[in-house]
Amino acid sequence: MNLNWNYIYESLPLYGEAMWLTVKLAFWAILFSLIVGLVASILQHYQVKGVQTVITAYIELSRNTPLLVQLFFLYYGLPKIGIYMSEMSCAIVGLTFLGGSYMAEAFRSGIEAVPRGQIESGLSIGLSRLQLARHVVMPQAFAISIPSLGANAIFLLKETSVVGAISLMDLTNLTRDLIGMFYRTEESLLLLVAAYLVLILPLSFLLSWLERKVRYAEFGD
Repeated sequence: MNLNWNYIYESLPLYGEAMWLTVKLAFWAILFSLIVGLVASILQHYQVKGVQTVITAYIELSRNTPLLVQLFFLYYGLPKIGIYMSEMSCAIVGLTFLGGSYMAEAFRSGIEAVPRGQIESGLSIGLSRLQLARHVVMPQAFAISIPSLGANAIFLLKETSVVGAISLMDLTNLTRDLIGMFYRTEESLLLLVAAYLVLILPLSFLLSWLERKVRYAEFGD
């Protein structure tokens, strides 16, 4: 494979801008997904009257429809009823809608994994439901959920590759355009793979380190 290194060098600034866009999208999507997932899992676990059915419906809808369809609905469908959002806002809302359901399931499994005996012990010494959740249930649930939350975070980062469908110049959309203009397929795809590796590998190592720290704190080995 005979690579054009001048083309690669000249394309680096464009890929740098696209990477920065991807980082911003992933950061806000992961942050909001964690918030949505945490709230949804707590409301679902404690079976808040009138809300549990809505959350279950949201999770099923989110997990069983493609992100691309969700983005098309937000970007092309909502304006039909007078609701307009920028491309960036649509992408963040779409990724959050998808990621929140996965985060909710991760948190829910963590909450349910907390031993029932600890909950009963907390109630027996007079802890309120709020104190029990804050000091006993949620710290353990978060530690248990770390692997699933980390996998979901990486999943959301990779899912940003879809947002080019609503005219955002992400890494995948940039690569498609450059290939169409200059026909340098090998070089463009090499830059695309390298860009995602630069973004995903540090996050993966960070999450692995965090998981080991949590496991050490829990088991002491």
